[in-house]
Amino acid sequence: MLDRRKVGWFILFRVLTISVFLVSTIFLDLQDSVVSLSGLVRLTVATYLFSLVSLVTLALTDRVTRTLTYAQIVWDVILVTVLILLTGGVSSPYAFLFFLCIISASVLLARSQAYYTASLCVILHGSILDLQFYGRLAPLGLSQIPAQQFGASYLFYLIFLYSSAFYLTAFLAGHLSERARLSETALKEKVIDFEELERLNSSIVSTIDSALLTINREGRIRVFNRYAEILTGCSQLEAYDRPLAEVLPGLSARLPELFGVSQGECEHTAPSGTRLVLSCKSVPLVGIDGDDQGAILDLRDLTEMKRLSLELKRADRLAAVGELSARIAHEIRNPLAAISGSVQLVALRDWVDEKDRKLFSIILRETDRLDGLLREFLAYARPNTPNKTPFGLRQLMADLCALLSRDPRLEKVAIENRVPEALSLVADRDQLKQVFWNLFVNGAEAMSGGGRIVVQAGAQREEGGNLVRIRVTDDGAGMDAEEVKRVFEPFFTTKQVGTGLGLATVYRIVEAHHGRISVESARGTGTTVTIDLPA
Repeated sequence: MLDRRKVGWFILFRVLTISVFLVSTIFLDLQDSVVSLSGLVRLTVATYLFSLVSLVTLALTDRVTRTLTYAQIVWDVILVTVLILLTGGVSSPYAFLFFLCIISASVLLARSQAYYTASLCVILHGSILDLQFYGRLAPLGLSQIPAQQFGASYLFYLIFLYSSAFYLTAFLAGHLSERARLSETALKEKVIDFEELERLNSSIVSTIDSALLTINREGRIRVFNRYAEILTGCSQLEAYDRPLAEVLPGLSARLPELFGVSQGECEHTAPSGTRLVLSCKSVPLVGIDGDDQGAILDLRDLTEMKRLSLELKRADRLAAVGELSARIAHEIRNPLAAISGSVQLVALRDWVDEKDRKLFSIILRETDRLDGLLREFLAYARPNTPNKTPFGLRQLMADLCALLSRDPRLEKVAIENRVPEALSLVADRDQLKQVFWNLFVNGAEAMSGGGRIVVQAGAQREEGGNLVRIRVTDDGAGMDAEEVKRVFEPFFTTKQVGTGLGLATVYRIVEAHHGRISVESARGTGTTVTIDLPA
């Protein structure tokens, strides 16, 4: 496939060359009058016209590019031949221009066309020398005297020398052009491959669902993909050449081991202030020569996965404990009812003295307390299916605040209802009332000297759908990390008085509504309980 642009540059180069020869010949003619100036001018004008027509044709269509290329080579050979005739034949200094014609043929066409052009140059150059020697070119103004002065042997040697040079030029130029053409084709294929690979690499790196970055041996960032920008809040431009420990402080302690094959986890604070758990994999970054140039890091956000894993383990554990405990509780209630009934009947007998009646009353009180504990536990272990109806969340909080205002446990506690008036959801109203009752009571009991409980809520949009997020925050004593992990386990409590089933029941109710519940707390800073319910 011929390159139109290459042919066009060749035509322009010819115009420039013929112009230089015209100017130099005019200068020589003014000095020594060795050239037919009028013939040279006509030849130059003809070349200009031919070149102009060729350029116009080349610009209008590409169907005749090969034919037009052959015409350029033939024209150049004719041009050089006429130029030699105009400048003295055997004594012309322009015979070397045949070499340019051969080289042009090898560059524009192929090696075989270079040999054809060399053969044509041999024929034309030899014919000029022979015809001038025998006086056949006298009608054209070429005298045979210069050729005869050289002698037949010298002319034969000159023809042989030029012919050998023409073919040698065709061989070398054809070979080099063929090599250049193959190299150019291979280079284009490589460029295309590299462009495709670059596009593919850019697409993969920019869309991969993990943070991918590279660092050099000094620990400075080089490559930084889109997910890494989201994770750190830094753009590629901002992160480039910054120390890794500055952008991701959680990796500073592991920096030395990152230059080998390693895998681990680290903590990171997102731009929003959320604490994230990241997995970090690293492999060495090797250069073309096999030298170590740094490391490639792959970071993934494991926060949600770990949260779901903990919730799944907790749900499995609580389900197993609840099922077993429910069976035990059910078996305990039957003999407990028999004990209570028997004690009541015995206490009614006339022969029972006052001291025994007090003992019987203690037994009845404790059996009633134990029965209440069992009812509460069965409510946790076997919750009722939610009877979902639409209702306003703010009104529910207002009703609870009114009920709890008479509870002595909340005497010194102020409840702030910041739930929007228009916010509503579809859920079991009675079960949610129990949820927030337990949360308010727990929060109040954690504030021995009084304090404040704040209730906030709002609509959220996530990939799974719309939800309502409710936050209950108190100013209590708070809990440490170990207590937060166990806060929803049955019978676990941090209070001196309590069954430890309140928050466990809250968890089961939220779970029955296909929601999520989480606790954030620290010793001395209060507690925030977050509940996400489907809207």
